[in-house]
Amino acid sequence: MTKRFLLVFSFLACQFLSAQQSDIVLDEVIVSDRQLSEFSSTQSVQKISDSVIYRNDPSLRTLLNNNTLIYFKENSPGAVASPSFRGTTAQQTAVVWNGININSQFHGQTDFNVISTTDFSSITVKSGGGSVVYGSSAIGGSVHLDSELNFEKHFDNQIFLAYGSFDARQLNYNLSVSDKKFSAQFSISANASENDYDLPNGTKNRNGEFKNQSFAASFGYRINRQNVITYNGHFFDSKRHFSLLFPTDTPTRYEDFNMRNLLTWTNSASFYRSTLKLAHVLENYRFFENISLDGFNLGKAKNTVAKYDLLLKTDEKFTINPVLEYNRTDGEGSDITTATREIWSAALLLKHEISPKFLYEAGLRKESASNYDSPFLFSGGFVYSPVKFYSVRGNISRNFRIPTFNDLYWFQGGNAELSPETSLQGELSNEFAFKDFSLSATAFYGKIDNMIQWLPGNSSQWNPSNVREVTMYGFEARAGLEKQINQHQFAISGAYAYTISENALTGKQLIYVPFHKMIANAAYSFKNFTVDYRFVFNGSVFTRTDNNPIYTVDAYHVSDVGIEYDFKTKKQAYSLGVRLQNLFDVEYQVVENRYYPGQNFNIFLNIKL
Repeated sequence: MTKRFLLVFSFLACQFLSAQQSDIVLDEVIVSDRQLSEFSSTQSVQKISDSVIYRNDPSLRTLLNNNTLIYFKENSPGAVASPSFRGTTAQQTAVVWNGININSQFHGQTDFNVISTTDFSSITVKSGGGSVVYGSSAIGGSVHLDSELNFEKHFDNQIFLAYGSFDARQLNYNLSVSDKKFSAQFSISANASENDYDLPNGTKNRNGEFKNQSFAASFGYRINRQNVITYNGHFFDSKRHFSLLFPTDTPTRYEDFNMRNLLTWTNSASFYRSTLKLAHVLENYRFFENISLDGFNLGKAKNTVAKYDLLLKTDEKFTINPVLEYNRTDGEGSDITTATREIWSAALLLKHEISPKFLYEAGLRKESASNYDSPFLFSGGFVYSPVKFYSVRGNISRNFRIPTFNDLYWFQGGNAELSPETSLQGELSNEFAFKDFSLSATAFYGKIDNMIQWLPGNSSQWNPSNVREVTMYGFEARAGLEKQINQHQFAISGAYAYTISENALTGKQLIYVPFHKMIANAAYSFKNFTVDYRFVFNGSVFTRTDNNPIYTVDAYHVSDVGIEYDFKTKKQAYSLGVRLQNLFDVEYQVVENRYYPGQNFNIFLNIKL
């Protein structure tokens, strides 16, 4: 191990010395996730704008549910939000923070309700496989949370306040300051709600209250023309009660604290960019099975990451990027065996623009792990644009998901002999882009082998095994129109997904995976006035593996409308708005017998100084 570290750092030192004699080209904006911007040309990538982020509820779940084709399973607002991306499970969707995979080491997923969207300067959704770059879980797709630092001289403050039904409160403060040498960003967020909305049976949602606080900080220092040091930190503290299904249920509470620290050294020349990342990620939870008692279950995992990549450009048309990564996780808890996992990985990425009309990408990855056998991974794709307004892109990849600490070390039934899930998948897209209008259609297909599933054993004990194969296929379509006529601005967008995700042995659709999802957004602006409308449709889902039609959650559609007015001055900008959610007071549930609020409101004030 020591020899491998010395080899990596010797290579780093050579790159640093060679840069002193090169012509330097540095970006004014430092992007932490360079692979996302350099090697995603052959897949669908959707970047969500700042204005859309601030017009949504602060949870990442609400933002993505309203603006992407990801389906979310959630007991109630504020509860655990589990995504289904192209028919995959929550554990098969990777969440990447500034280039580092932050899915839980315990259960293998990220809860999208414990991510405050206002803490990040960029939120991007990438569809399809990405394990070659981002490792475990990137099967259905990946969600990228980035803090981009700008070295243009500026000083900006922003305060966002909101209040809504069920005593929902939101506060966010953002500060961004920089010059040619130094850049810094700070974000403080606090969100809370009593969450005591009325239920169809005449009672209220009980024990559903939640509150959370987060702090994000990013610093960048330009040492000289060649070298930049950056730090990214994110701290999140949450306390939430889980809503009761029946009056006789025992009230529970879940507390979690997440801390993420990332130090990055970037060394740049005209023909290469060398990046070293050192990260420490801590997740800590406590679960109270009865909030009237002092006892609780707990878990703690510390994840240390060292990642080095060297992006080489032989010319403007050819890019190659070797990546080395070391990952160590130490986990302990009241329900799992104390354990350590070490992973070494090496990846090679390349991109070649043969002509202005055609480019291709390719990637390879292999891991060496202490407690599982890792598969060989690959990816490849192309983009062909025969005319200016039309392009076709395709991608094929092999991806995987490693067993979690719960899968391997759970006291009551973990299985240390589990193999990683593997997936072979591909997609093909046709895209049209005109001045004001865009349209795309994507067909996808994939197969997952060795799906990990918890099943009952000879007694009442449940155990995980590699027992299931899943086939996924379907298509997605997106369209958007933006038009300005004098001072009138119009924007309309929509997307639709048809998804089959079935057990390959039985031919049955997986539970809580809808065949259909559709979203639509429309906005109209005139001078300082804006009105927008949102629509989300989710098809019915099965809640039993035998697809018995008696046990389904019905299809539902929900609409929101918002009105906003900007009070602009030369130095300041204030915007005041109100949003009416569930406009038509639809009675619906996402999870069986877990109803969502009826018509409710949210008032917000956004101040830019």
